[in-house]
Amino acid sequence: MPRPTRIDLPGVPQHLVARGNNKTALFHDDVDRRVFLRYIEEAALACRCDVHAFVLMTNHVHLLATGHENGAISRMMQAIGRRYGRYANRAHGRTGTLFEGRFKGSLIDSDRYLFTCMRYIELNPVRAGMVRQPGEYDWSSFRHNAGVEHFSWLVPRGEYQSLGKDRSQRAGAYRALFAEPIADADLEALRCHARKGEAVGGDEFLARIEAVLKRPVRVASPGRPRNRKK
Repeated sequence: MPRPTRIDLPGVPQHLVARGNNKTALFHDDVDRRVFLRYIEEAALACRCDVHAFVLMTNHVHLLATGHENGAISRMMQAIGRRYGRYANRAHGRTGTLFEGRFKGSLIDSDRYLFTCMRYIELNPVRAGMVRQPGEYDWSSFRHNAGVEHFSWLVPRGEYQSLGKDRSQRAGAYRALFAEPIADADLEALRCHARKGEAVGGDEFLARIEAVLKRPVRVASPGRPRNRKK
């Protein structure tokens, strides 16, 4: 069966997930993590993508990014994967494929899910029991978005800019978003849609994407459809 065509539209943010093959560790030390971040920065610039959030876990990576050309996100992720795969094999004396097939990705309704997705990404280390608070983890975008440190290559979307009139106000408003837990339904939606490579959002957003692509983008409910009574 042919693989489904990847949804990769300019101007629409995407939640991206790349995993180690057979749960292989992607990072063995902080040198690896710094190299990976440098590759993200360089690939994003070369492929005309803006990265808004990230987290580097032991055997997988999450990004939130927006491409500015058709296929830009795919080109960025392929460039990162190729370069880091070669680096990891050389640095750690390994051979073979580092990543588990193609990266996973889903379009995100920025009006409804942008901040939920950013929180989902930056709270990964907390859910994994690695830290108690997202600011305690060194390898995510939380401290940048929360105004504690600065990554020059991270680019805020307009929704983040609208949180306040200056960086301090925006950072404070962003930190306040983490006071409430993410709803279980939203957690499952982000996981499921990324895994299936479909869009996540409200009906208006999904209808707009379907009109552009001329095909469905909604995750189908499991099981056979019920027969309608006449």
